[in-house]
Amino acid sequence: MYDLLIKNGQVIDPAANLSGKWDIAIGGTQIVRIAPGIEETEARRVLDVAGKIVAPGLIDLHAHVNYGVGTPDINENNAPPDLVGVQSGVTTLVDGGSTGSHTFGGFVRYVMPTARTRIVAFLNLCRTGWLAQPAMTTRDAVDLESTIRTIQAYKPTIAGIKLSLWGPVLDVFGIEAMRMAVRATRETGTRLMIHIGDLGNPPHPRVADFTREALTMMDAGDILLHMCTAKPGGILDAEGKVIPELLAAKSRGVILDSAQGRTNFSFEVTRRLRDQGVVPDTISSDVTLGGRTWIVYSLTECMAKFLALGFTLEDTIRMTTSNPARALGMSDALGTIATGREADLSILEVVEGDWKLTDSFGQSLQTEKAIVPVVTVRAGEMIMPDWGPHPWGWLPARA
Repeated sequence: MYDLLIKNGQVIDPAANLSGKWDIAIGGTQIVRIAPGIEETEARRVLDVAGKIVAPGLIDLHAHVNYGVGTPDINENNAPPDLVGVQSGVTTLVDGGSTGSHTFGGFVRYVMPTARTRIVAFLNLCRTGWLAQPAMTTRDAVDLESTIRTIQAYKPTIAGIKLSLWGPVLDVFGIEAMRMAVRATRETGTRLMIHIGDLGNPPHPRVADFTREALTMMDAGDILLHMCTAKPGGILDAEGKVIPELLAAKSRGVILDSAQGRTNFSFEVTRRLRDQGVVPDTISSDVTLGGRTWIVYSLTECMAKFLALGFTLEDTIRMTTSNPARALGMSDALGTIATGREADLSILEVVEGDWKLTDSFGQSLQTEKAIVPVVTVRAGEMIMPDWGPHPWGWLPARA
């Protein structure tokens, strides 16, 4: 007898080319059968999800979830992992550089083991990670040898190196920071995750040059974050054209990620990129403690923004399931619904209405479709969403 039967849902799994009404039977932590019309009497528990979307477990490729290391109301920037993970419809979170080689120990010992959400990490090139902002303000902020040793000791939990290519790092290290990050990933057989878009005021005068040079150093499987930023150092030139270094990186297999964040996602830039044939491979939230209640809110709200921009529901699910699984080199375990795999499912609802969505630069879009989490299944366990990131719940603001 099955432990759990997910019944009557509309399965959308782009990687498996599944789209239609299928039932999913779960035994223990694994998917054991996918078929239409499985009898309810064959399962101990039945979850009827008629009218809902059943997708592979959503993967948020960029979040900050080393929660608890900071002091509340002083310097806590990280979000609780399960709050923005399984309680938000997301089964896998990728922490983008919240820790470095000198601070990763606490993350792997105390945060990851207590989370029901799967967590994969990119180690910050800065040895203390995101503990203080801005990071890398002095030469001794980088301990390259300990960074390499930490990655080697904790692979595959650590998937690579995160480098934020803006502000003080450019003053102190310049493009040398990129060379160090490349060395660490190549010596450990991992990948790069590079933040572009200068948050400084004023921005670094050569940030655009650094972005161009960094792109020439990225290889297949490396990840470019904030491709949709309107900040200086983005991938559009002064005339609004995609810079050639980006097109060359894309052709080499560099992964392009939207990475919403509170300061780096522009509807207008996304439109201009799409008009020139450049679209994200992946959608991520870059959610933080503050971002959960302002601008970002959730991965599902980030997905709704792409629906509003004209992407299909299948596109947005692909960009949050099979594509990030491929970006992590984990397609053999994540990103699709298949028998024998761990039972990670995101059950979602597309809610019709008159909604207003806002980008990081204050521009808004009206849309008729929002996406909200209904139930998350993580390793066979059903988990309900929390109240939601807005005072009124999960739905965006009304237009």
